[in-house]
Amino acid sequence: MTIATLNHRFDGPADAPVLILGPSLGTELGMWDAQIPELSREYRVLRYDLRGHGRSHPVPGTASVGDLVGDVLTLADSYGIKRFAYGGVSLGGAVGLWIGAHHPERLTALIACCSSACFGAPEAWRERAATVRAEGMRQLADVVIRRWFTPEYVEREPAAVQRVLDMLYACPPEGYAGCCDALAGYDLRGELGRITAPTLVIGASRDPSTPMPHARELAAGIAGATLVEVEDAAHLANIEQAEVVTAAMTAHLARVAGVAR
Repeated sequence: MTIATLNHRFDGPADAPVLILGPSLGTELGMWDAQIPELSREYRVLRYDLRGHGRSHPVPGTASVGDLVGDVLTLADSYGIKRFAYGGVSLGGAVGLWIGAHHPERLTALIACCSSACFGAPEAWRERAATVRAEGMRQLADVVIRRWFTPEYVEREPAAVQRVLDMLYACPPEGYAGCCDALAGYDLRGELGRITAPTLVIGASRDPSTPMPHARELAAGIAGATLVEVEDAAHLANIEQAEVVTAAMTAHLARVAGVAR
């Protein structure tokens, strides 16, 4: 397995417990900006770009979610971080779910936002990977934005939408395609019972990419998981309904830590 060197940044007190945040396919670590002021009060927040995204090292060829997990664990190990809380959106959430199932000793808490145990037919992801390799990123924009945000948000917050689109446009096609390959090979439905970390599953009422049945499947399969449904948000709920998602995350982490708020 080839390990990628991940672009990353820390926010929050150097001596605080670590919370790692993983981004969605086609975005960068800045997708979490709205959550940082609150989360970094009590956590040392470590954000990263997926391999081949943003300023992270590209690794040519097909990747697996297990490879993406290896990138993250290697990054954590490089700082001597043995145990951490983890939160992720979509593919970033799948990384966390995989860690929970295969490396449970590493997690103190888990948050999966607009994620899934299986992201649909492998053929669709392989087709998308092939299209991006052949034609580049910009042809994805119309389809992706309709999935990432509700029409009302696109009209109301054009600058915020453009900022995320710019992340997509800047993503190297091979990096994006490699992560599409990872999603094609990902199916954790038979392993959810292995996850023992206290888990919060966040779903969005208008998410066409991972609709609420995906969130319910996760919550049903992970013992003791808490399920929160966010209204009036599509796939990037942590951006579209930032305050609601941030509140759910901080409440879950506080419960796990036994801190009253």
